[in-house]
Amino acid sequence: MYDVAIIGAGAAGMMCAAVAGQRGLRVVLIDHADKLAEKIRISGGGRCNFTNVGTGPANFLSENPHFCRSALAGYGPRDFLDLLRRHGVSWHEKHRGQLFCDDSSESIIDVLRAECGAGNVQWRMGCGVVDISRESTRQAGQGGGAGAAATADGCTYVLRTTTAGTLRAAKLVIATGGMAIPQLGATDYGLKIARQFGLKVVEPRPALVPLTFDPALWQPFAALSGVALEAGVRSGQGEFLEDLLFTHRGLSGPAILQISSYWNPGEPLSLDLAPGLDLEQDLVTAKPGNRQQLGTVLAGLWPRRLAEAWVERDGLATQRLADTPDKALRALAAGIHGWTLVPTGTAGYKKAEVMRGGVDTRGLDQKSMQARAVPGLHFIGEAVDVTGWLGGYNFQWAWACAVACGKSL
Repeated sequence: MYDVAIIGAGAAGMMCAAVAGQRGLRVVLIDHADKLAEKIRISGGGRCNFTNVGTGPANFLSENPHFCRSALAGYGPRDFLDLLRRHGVSWHEKHRGQLFCDDSSESIIDVLRAECGAGNVQWRMGCGVVDISRESTRQAGQGGGAGAAATADGCTYVLRTTTAGTLRAAKLVIATGGMAIPQLGATDYGLKIARQFGLKVVEPRPALVPLTFDPALWQPFAALSGVALEAGVRSGQGEFLEDLLFTHRGLSGPAILQISSYWNPGEPLSLDLAPGLDLEQDLVTAKPGNRQQLGTVLAGLWPRRLAEAWVERDGLATQRLADTPDKALRALAAGIHGWTLVPTGTAGYKKAEVMRGGVDTRGLDQKSMQARAVPGLHFIGEAVDVTGWLGGYNFQWAWACAVACGKSL
């Protein structure tokens, strides 16, 4: 019999277990995987982009956008940095507030493992939970759990597991993550549990993911695989200025991963492939007497491979700048500054960094992450409908909501 059972030993699960255990609660942390925290291990190229110093509510998407405010206010990036300092972990800022470990992501895992140890958390790794039910404490007593704590409505959670027999707990925390990167064991388990107990789920889908395009329409750009440049990108309510990467199948890089969270099927993307420049003015000014080919002039302002492919597509490969009408130059510049195209889809959960959607936060208490209609049942981390931008924001959400939950148990 435990005070708290937490399913999912990832970032949020371990953080919550550590906080609850150090408050004197008897905590068991359960995970179906044999290896601990693989998603932390591979993140940030193996160095773990564990937070962003600029984290705020505006960096998150949710159908209930104000939900994340309380947790983020209660535990911010500086709080997590204080934790790392206590454990002697060093870090560096790489880009736009993104913080990474100086060494490897194992440092973060070691910190969380040590914090769980300080709270006497019990581990059940390689242990699946095949059934969850709620029973009255009287029933629990008949089953060997007499005298155990219970939820506000006098119930105890009963977990039937694959390797640890039957476990009972007064509180249950679901920290199983989302469906991104199934090759690491990601599933929709948390969403199934939410539905089992009557909670609503915002439709999940891949986020922070490359976008794909019709192969025939993409053919002129397929040879540009590997070309990268800074670009402005807009779709729906999202707008970013980030690096863009051409691939064989479509577009990737931070700009596309960011906008993918805002993009909806069938909607166009609008890209400015020369932000900060005024191509129309630059080309018109350089035109008088300039006998260079248009592609050569454009390559002085742009990546050469992209410039050559762009004028080839527009039938201007052999056109000299001096002979090109101003109208054509204006059209060329407008197309580069406002390239509009419609993706056919995403690269899916195998290539996604996170899942968008999840447990509807309108059914959760923002201070404790507890389901309003189900006493003692909490959801944290990626399983809930709070999705951060690329750049450490999702880890900060994991720390913040886990601490809020752990303090409330």
